[in-house]
Amino acid sequence: MTQAGASMRTSGEASGINILLVDDQPARLLSYELILKDLGHNLVRAGSGLEALEKLMVQDYAVILLDVSMPGIDGFETASLIHEHPRFERTPIILVSGVNLSELDRLKGYKVGAVDYVHIPVVPEILRSKVAVLTELYCKRRELESLNRALERANTDLAKTNAALEAEKTRELEELNRDLKRANIELEAANRALQAEIAERVRIERQLMEADRHKDEFIAMLAHELRNPLAPIRNAVEIMRSKPPSDPQLAWTREVIERQLGSLTHLVDDLLDVSRITRGKINLAREPLELATIIGRAVETTQPLLAEKRQRLELDVPDGSLQVQGDLTRLTQIVGNILANAAKYTDAGGRIMLVARAVGPSVEIRVRDTGIGIPPDQLPRIFDLFTQVESRHDRTPGGLGIGLALVRRLVELHGGAVSAQSDGPGQGSEFIVQLPRHDSSRAPASSPAPPRTDQSAPRCAGTSHRILIVDDNRDALESLAALMELAGHAVRAAPDGESALALAASFRPHVLLLDLGLPKLDGYEVARRIRAEPWGKAMVLIALTGWGQDEDRRRTRECGFDSHMVKPLDLQMLTDYLGRLPPDLTHC
Repeated sequence: MTQAGASMRTSGEASGINILLVDDQPARLLSYELILKDLGHNLVRAGSGLEALEKLMVQDYAVILLDVSMPGIDGFETASLIHEHPRFERTPIILVSGVNLSELDRLKGYKVGAVDYVHIPVVPEILRSKVAVLTELYCKRRELESLNRALERANTDLAKTNAALEAEKTRELEELNRDLKRANIELEAANRALQAEIAERVRIERQLMEADRHKDEFIAMLAHELRNPLAPIRNAVEIMRSKPPSDPQLAWTREVIERQLGSLTHLVDDLLDVSRITRGKINLAREPLELATIIGRAVETTQPLLAEKRQRLELDVPDGSLQVQGDLTRLTQIVGNILANAAKYTDAGGRIMLVARAVGPSVEIRVRDTGIGIPPDQLPRIFDLFTQVESRHDRTPGGLGIGLALVRRLVELHGGAVSAQSDGPGQGSEFIVQLPRHDSSRAPASSPAPPRTDQSAPRCAGTSHRILIVDDNRDALESLAALMELAGHAVRAAPDGESALALAASFRPHVLLLDLGLPKLDGYEVARRIRAEPWGKAMVLIALTGWGQDEDRRRTRECGFDSHMVKPLDLQMLTDYLGRLPPDLTHC
């Protein structure tokens, strides 16, 4: 082979990637060049193993295509010599063989560093793809080496930068430490001041909690003390009602007392309800209810106020088609309070409209009035406790401002929402209550069952009873005794617990109306002692008291009371209760 032929290159010399073609037959070298020229790389010829080693000393090669059968040094020996040199130990070698190699020959080739075999006749596509893969790997490796060198340089620069940063950091850290020492001294002083402030706040918080507890106790005591004088007033009104007055002015006076008594009783109940909700002590008896029933009861409670102010109430309520799930008493209270608020803030002869509709999954109740309206700046706090609408025309009604606050809390307990809107002073106002709608198709609504009476029990005329009334309030005792006598009952009265026990033993009443806060022996002890007597086990014990919270009702049940009624006594409730009792045959 001539020197010119051995150094023949392709036109892709500028690519910088060299491929060494080693074969002792020029025709094969030419065929290799024709196959690989499309790759665009530098193709270098070598006619023997020695010439190939000389070429390797001059430059690097991405791939070596090496004939196995050559004179002098064959392909295996040449491959072994190439890979023994540290510089070329990773240069890939493709062995070319004109004969079928045994497995031992293949193993020998792999041991000396060959990565692949090509058989003659060479399939151009196979050779070209194998060389292309190896040259691509070479390029990647060369790029990686270049990146590694750049990384080494960057690491060196980074080390220098880090050293400078460390020095700067040390200086800044020393300065920061000095600042921190000063700050720690200041912080210690601030912490001491903060601890003193926290201790003071804890003390104030305890005082507030104690004051809040005293407030709740005071409200409960206030309600009790207010109910005690309310009881004889209501009894006196009932006595006046039973005796028709000869003077029309006396009838008017009785109606005034009755209306104001109802307002005061309602105010006491609202005060207690706000206190119970605040302390989480109110429980709802949930049941399916018709909206028309709720609104009807609310209208009944508000009717005296509407009649007094000669106001017109317009109702637009679907009959029996809308239902909600909730507590009948509390839902009635919600609608009743809103109607009472509308009546209170509307002039005599005004108009109030109540509209109820289904709106999606909710029931919506709208109460619109023609009253004094609500200024825009007062709308956001209209449902806050003790808030009242302020009027520029001195028309603001009295009250404590708890009715709407109670409405919001009761509505929220039912999973609903309440809002208010008004166009301003003199433009009236509208209150919107939204409650979750009950699906009557899944659970039919049921109204509260009327009190069951024992129709099989024998009765005497008027179903009268022997009744013992015990109360340390003389007016309450005498007025209630007079009412019971007017109703046809045989009545005895006692002012304290000891005399009540003695009178009960001799009189053997069928019903005992017993106050709880009695002198000498309280009502709880009187009830326990009566229940311990053989003649007292069947006696009907009714607690009649100003205490009406859940804990009070629990205590009366545990002491053996059959019922718990709160002052001022609802005479109709007591009459209905007595009417359901089996008759006192000994009094017939």
